[in-house]
Amino acid sequence: MACRCILSVIPTMQTQKIHTLSIKNQIQPQTRISSYKPNIWKFDDLLSLTTQYSKRKYQIEAEKLKEEVISCTFSKSDTPVALLELVDEIDKFGLTDYFDVETKAALEKTIMHMKSSNTKDNKDLYATALCFRLLRQHGYYASQDMLKELFDSKKMSDTKTLLELLEGSYLGMDGENLLNDIRLFTTNNLMNTSFNKENLSNYFPLAWRVRWYDVRRHITMFTQQGNNNNNTNQVLLNLAKLNFNIIQATHLKDLKDVIRWWRDLDIVEDLFFTRDRMVECFYFAGGIGSKPQHGSIRKWVTKVFQLVLIIDDVFDIYGSLADAQQFTHAINKWDPNEVKCLPECIQICFRALYDTVEEISAEIDDQQKGCRPSAFPCLKQGWLNFCKAMLVEAKWYNEGHIPTLEEYLNNGWISSTVPLLSDYVIYGLTNNKITNESLDSSKNFQEIIYHTSVIFRLCNDQGTSTAELERGDVASSIICYMQQENVSEDVAREHIESIILDSWKKINYHFNTLSMSHREIAKHVINIALMGHVMYQFGDGFGVQDGKTRDQILINLMEPIT
Repeated sequence: MACRCILSVIPTMQTQKIHTLSIKNQIQPQTRISSYKPNIWKFDDLLSLTTQYSKRKYQIEAEKLKEEVISCTFSKSDTPVALLELVDEIDKFGLTDYFDVETKAALEKTIMHMKSSNTKDNKDLYATALCFRLLRQHGYYASQDMLKELFDSKKMSDTKTLLELLEGSYLGMDGENLLNDIRLFTTNNLMNTSFNKENLSNYFPLAWRVRWYDVRRHITMFTQQGNNNNNTNQVLLNLAKLNFNIIQATHLKDLKDVIRWWRDLDIVEDLFFTRDRMVECFYFAGGIGSKPQHGSIRKWVTKVFQLVLIIDDVFDIYGSLADAQQFTHAINKWDPNEVKCLPECIQICFRALYDTVEEISAEIDDQQKGCRPSAFPCLKQGWLNFCKAMLVEAKWYNEGHIPTLEEYLNNGWISSTVPLLSDYVIYGLTNNKITNESLDSSKNFQEIIYHTSVIFRLCNDQGTSTAELERGDVASSIICYMQQENVSEDVAREHIESIILDSWKKINYHFNTLSMSHREIAKHVINIALMGHVMYQFGDGFGVQDGKTRDQILINLMEPIT
């Protein structure tokens, strides 16, 4: 079956929430109306998709290719630059888990070489820049001073070295002014290379990309550039293609499971005002937990985020302020009887949330085998905090109040959903030795959740605020800053981008203070911020289905590499 046939012929368009709210002159809000288009994915056809790569024989084949890479490729990479480039290719091909031991050995060998080497030719400049990025990327200590002499010499004229320096600069931390200078210097100098201004306008740093969703693009580029013209590269490429197809098969199986769950819930026709975006929610979840063993994370986050979209639309479109207040009260009481006074649509929404949280809580408790307290109190509190933050925004809207940016973010980091989603990610990863309590007590871990939330909130605003401004929707961060500072939308966007950059620096700093066990969990929480970039880089990846997100869903979830 051709994957293109699994799309409905009905096009999508952005939601229209019709009301008036002037940025300069606040007035009483009018009723908002939703015109979300129906889901474009044909569930029957998705459920009928098959793949051969779920068979055991392909995993055996992958293991054979792995051994061939170890015996041939690593032994032939006899120079520091070759070893670094091999580690980089393994990362970009999504094969890090296959070669964890070999990668560590290669990086440690390179560190020793870099310490003893005094040569400063152009090849070493590139190697130093590449080494700095890979060390930081893999959690090793790498001082920014490693690049100081290189930067001071201003001899970086080749595009490869400049690009490596630019990539490394995005792994900077608070107070690392040299890396700020390097980012500005390399950006300006790349304008005068073959990379040029057009490529820079489309540039997106590796540090802000979701690695798994970048694998297929890298495989395509690697093949087009003719890098597979020797047997060594070909073996690595074959393993990358096979591994991609194997993991894609696992994701497809999980996607089918959540589609069946969504159908069994059977609430789409009753909730006519909301977004039916199950496939997009799964794509979002797959970027947070991509490994085969992360099936629980993918399923839980998919279900939770689809419910988030529904509740967001209840608060933002369908329900009155009184409805939102009573809904939040019902969440606090955790009692379906508390919503009996609300419209039937909202009662259905509450029941779906109630049943799903109870179901997931039972699954978590079963996986923990009674070794830890029940997950339910934590999950319930997450939803209550989220609804309280949404209620604040509903009050702002009804009062015609545009908050300051600080006031907006003090509430918006919670309404971003990241603290809520983090609970499900953490429960999907932690073993009996790591408890939520130990993570809660870690100030650095909590800082990571906060700054991840800020990034996700601001990415959301960047992707949706233009349409919101035209509609006079609930004030986003961009609108708040425009009002606060009396500046244009472009100036406000630049300011928001600077906050995102600063938040990434803070995440990088706090991540490096964590223990190794906590780092592994933090990586997946941070993936939520990365998926914020993915979903909102080209607009509203949830509201508008027929854009770039659709194409990425097709190639990453449904179309194997041939």
